Amino acid sequence: MEYQQITVAVNDGVMLVTLNRPEQMNSWTARMGRELSTALMAAHEDDDVRVVVLTGTGRAFCAGADLSSGGNTFDSEERDRDEAVGTEFVLPWQIRKPVIAAINGHAVGVGITYPLCADVRFVAEEAKCQFAFVRRGMMPELAAHVLLARVAGIERAADLLLSGRMVSGRELAELGVASRALPAGEVLPAALAWAQDVAANAAPASVALTKQLLWADVAPALRSMMRAESAPFEWLGRQVDAREGVTAFLEKRSPNWSLRVSTDVPDFPGIG
Repeated sequence: MEYQQITVAVNDGVMLVTLNRPEQMNSWTARMGRELSTALMAAHEDDDVRVVVLTGTGRAFCAGADLSSGGNTFDSEERDRDEAVGTEFVLPWQIRKPVIAAINGHAVGVGITYPLCADVRFVAEEAKCQFAFVRRGMMPELAAHVLLARVAGIERAADLLLSGRMVSGRELAELGVASRALPAGEVLPAALAWAQDVAANAAPASVALTKQLLWADVAPALRSMMRAESAPFEWLGRQVDAREGVTAFLEKRSPNWSLRVSTDVPDFPGIG
């Protein structure tokens, strides 16, 4: 694949993958997801790549979904028109190489659930980090319901996912979601130093098997959760609250929610 929204460079066993839409604060698109999947699979299959580092260009890691479609951002019919093309979606926990996320700046929505799928996270102290889904009339995805509870505990996961509140990178580390919080300019150098040390000094076969075993217990739950998330996520994306959530955010006003839990929310298989 010709990369348009990320850059990829390999040096001394470390693949550096950089989200590269700085004018859009590296906001997520279906193409970006496909390009990241291609890069991860390339790392997975290349014995010369020992470690992957993920980061972003500019002042954001990833500001969440690209909202250029306005109220239709999460509508599955609009999304599927682009997402249905090409590459199978691959997440960092699914490859045999360690993946460290260097969260160099703001990380919102998928911009924080995606690096949650990495093995290690370093974050900029002053980065604005937000599992913002419920404030857009949506819900978390990428099995964040399982992963965040495993990483930080169910009470802290509930705090972040149910409120959708903004936290700093410093608080993210205090909550246990990131390994280290550093000044923004030190995040990528520290992540590269970690990656270079592993690439130079850790046996790749040992690392691969250790990573597989670290994720072996949680992987079935992640796959099951992603299946369970699919239908309600698509349903929410077609509802008036998702349109209102994005529109209100773009218009910088408080949202006016319409859906009633008692009468409008259907029962979905695998939930409750």
